[in-house]
Parts: sequence; C-alpha cells; structure tokens
Amino acid sequence: MTAAIEAHILLVEDDIALAQWIEDYLLARGFKVTTCHRGDEAVELIKQLNPDIVLLDGMLPGLDGLDVCKTVRPNFVNPIIMITARDEEIDEVLGLEMGADDYITKPVRARVLLARIRGLLRRQDTANQQVDVPVVSQSSQLQFSGLIINEQARIVSLDGTEIQLSSNEFDVLWFLAKKAGQVVSRDELVSHLRGFDYDGFDRSIDLRISRLRKKLQDSSSEPFRIKTIWGKGYLFAKDVW
Repeated sequence: MTAAIEAHILLVEDDIALAQWIEDYLLARGFKVTTCHRGDEAVELIKQLNPDIVLLDGMLPGLDGLDVCKTVRPNFVNPIIMITARDEEIDEVLGLEMGADDYITKPVRARVLLARIRGLLRRQDTANQQVDVPVVSQSSQLQFSGLIINEQARIVSLDGTEIQLSSNEFDVLWFLAKKAGQVVSRDELVSHLRGFDYDGFDRSIDLRISRLRKKLQDSSSEPFRIKTIWGKGYLFAKDVW
C-alpha cells in the first residue's frame, strides 16, 4: 500500500447522510471505501477485509465504537480513527485507551479528516517497508538489559517475552528509547509522530505512554521506566530494565 488509490478504508457510521458524505469525499480522492452502519457488523468486516484504516464512530447500534475497538485491537494492527460526537476529553481518553490511534470530533472537517488519514497511512506504509527489510544492522536495534527493541523487525521483547505493541506505540517507544536519559517534550513527540505542533490539549501521546507503561510492566502511579517530568515531558530511563 504505497498510494492513496490502493488504500482501503472501512467507514463505520450510523448517520446515513454523514456516512454518504464522507464516502463520496474519500472516493473522489482515490480511496476504496467500504461503509457499514452497525458496530457488530464492523467487527466482522474488520476481520474479513483487514482494511488499511478504520474510521469508527463512537455511538453505534449493535456495539458501540469503544467496544468495537476493544474487540478487534488485539488482532488488528492497522490504524483506527475514532469519530466522537462531543468534544469531551473523556470520549477521547476512552477511545485511545481502547486502542484507537487518533480521534476527530464532529462536525467532521474534510481537510482535517484527510490529513489525519494520510498521516496515519504514511506511517503505516513506512512501518510495513521496514518489516520487509531482511538485513538487521546494529543501529536498528537498541538493548537496555532485558529490553530489546528492533526497529526493522518492529519487535520488542522484555526478559525474553515478546511484547505486542501497536504501530503507534512502537513509534513512541523507539523515539523515546533513542533519546534514553534525555527529557523529550510533548511538542517533540507530537511533531515527530503526527506532523503538527502540540496545541496544549492533545492527549493521544499521553494515552500511548500510559499503554506502553502497562505493557512494559512500569508503574502507573509512580513510573520509573518511562518517567513523567512534570512541565517538560517524558524521560526513558536507561538502567531499570
């Protein structure tokens, strides 16, 4: 998947008029679009089609968007963008905790939607190309005692056990680990991973850090592996693995 025309998007939206508008907009820009209007149908379609990206409404009949995300995320590695009905932090936080990669709020703005889709697809394409490279160089692997992070294979293991990370979680971990022992600001993370400046309100980075901590056996209340440096950002500790 190297061009927009090859990208298959699954749109899950129960507002028929909005779904038709989004579908028409994306089709006109070269995407392949499959649309459904129920959460339970979405789970089956994600399994069958393995789309390149999912646009997932939060409020759906059959199964709401949060439960869809939670159900499919263990086996679906491609990006999920949640579409929330209200501009409320709790909706964004819950969606990201369930494994969504990004979120947008209604009313949906066409250019914002397109920019988010293209950004996630570019990163996914880069990740897929890296996985296909068979040669492993020393610079593509970082090791901190029991933690091994391999960029080309995009594999993380801790004490001999492979840790399952989403593409975005891996990108955050690799970026922090390359700067081990240094404070990395939210602005650096957002600019590097999402391509735009931190606006002071974006919570996606914080939620990815939270998910990483859980998977890497870090403390949620007093993290010692990926530390929060209040007012400055995050610090990946070198000697605690």
